Amino acid sequence: MSRFRTRQGLAPGTARPGAGLRRRDTLRLLGLGAMGAAGAGALSACAPSGGSGGGGGDASASTFGFSSWSLNEEASKPVVEAIVADWESAEDVSIDAVSYPYNDYLTQLTLKLRGGQVTGAVQLDIAWLGALAPMGRLLDLSDAAARGGYTEAALTSGQYEGTQYGLPWTTASIGLIANSTLLDAAGITEQPTTIEQFEEALRALKDLEGITPYAAATKVAQLKDIFPWMRTFGSTLVEGDTVTIGDDASVEAVEWYKRLYDDGLIAADVDRFDARALFAQGRVGFYDDAVIGKGATIAQASDPALADAMVPVPRPVLASGDAPQALLWGHVIVVVDGEGSDAATEFALHTTSDTATVADYFERLALPPTTAEGLGDPAVAQDAFTTEWTERITATATPGPFWHLTQNAQIEEVVAQQVQAVLVGGSSARDAMNAAREEITGLMER
Repeated sequence: MSRFRTRQGLAPGTARPGAGLRRRDTLRLLGLGAMGAAGAGALSACAPSGGSGGGGGDASASTFGFSSWSLNEEASKPVVEAIVADWESAEDVSIDAVSYPYNDYLTQLTLKLRGGQVTGAVQLDIAWLGALAPMGRLLDLSDAAARGGYTEAALTSGQYEGTQYGLPWTTASIGLIANSTLLDAAGITEQPTTIEQFEEALRALKDLEGITPYAAATKVAQLKDIFPWMRTFGSTLVEGDTVTIGDDASVEAVEWYKRLYDDGLIAADVDRFDARALFAQGRVGFYDDAVIGKGATIAQASDPALADAMVPVPRPVLASGDAPQALLWGHVIVVVDGEGSDAATEFALHTTSDTATVADYFERLALPPTTAEGLGDPAVAQDAFTTEWTERITATATPGPFWHLTQNAQIEEVVAQQVQAVLVGGSSARDAMNAAREEITGLMER
């Protein structure tokens, strides 16, 4: 008899550039084009490091763990539970599933991995590999990856310093989603393409009663969303070993964000999950999310017409002709060396590459597959929202500026805290960004 157990983790503070692309180019971008830049730089160096750490335990055991934040979220939980239960039944194994809220996931996982309390398969944000791979507890999954039929670029999202630690589950980007019904009601006839037009649209939306024009991140947990805006204003954020945060462009971006906040165009104490909930209630004009946002938001919505009103919007640019900025996004499954790692590897491979499984995962959550066969499935190839997202947002997405560093999470928190200090009036943008640069530089020198 198979069994499925979920333990809730105790977590503190829970809190158209491509309009002319052909169909095959769209599919390529879903799993390939978006990752090209990342593979050459931040995520894929040539020298191997880390390796498996010999975690002990019986690798051939038929019981293993599965750690996942998706099991903590209303929209994705039943989908992932079904994948787990089906695999338990088919393979006569037992999976001990553990979930933590996304905002606390990396902290909890790091502590438990260091303490030897994590086994089996682990869902990871692609931005977190740089923090966990150097701990030496993850298996090299190159052999399994060779059997999956993944696109080359999707594979790159699971690599750290040349080693294939993760099997790619989905690859896309984070961009803006708009409620076209509210835009129509506010008299906005065209999507804004420049910062100036975006502000005008937000002010028009503000005239609608009870509407948050832009549910931008203002909680520390998601204030890393400021990075694409800094890049929009022209900051490189980091060049080699030199942190450029604190330059005129990054300061201008934060001052602009502060103006939106002071003028009531964005709201206090909002993270990704708050924004989804507000959008689901029809109370938000724009918000930042990954392509998963449509499925996650519709699952909470009382009005089924909201699905048709949700449209992807390329991030507005400072000047016409600039490339819209978007943050690469996705997740992988890694395997901890030790108890049940053989079975966990097969589970990870099945979950991320079995065509029927990934096509169903897409249909229910709108998360693009990472295999050539999965991308070619009619459910994916014919989905207009995902195709438009890929052509207009993922096409120009880039990796996070500090993903290649083990201190990435700390760096993102440093910037987030300083930006929040500006929003609440505790610091000027110039002072805050200079302080962030100094602190990040210190972290990078450790």
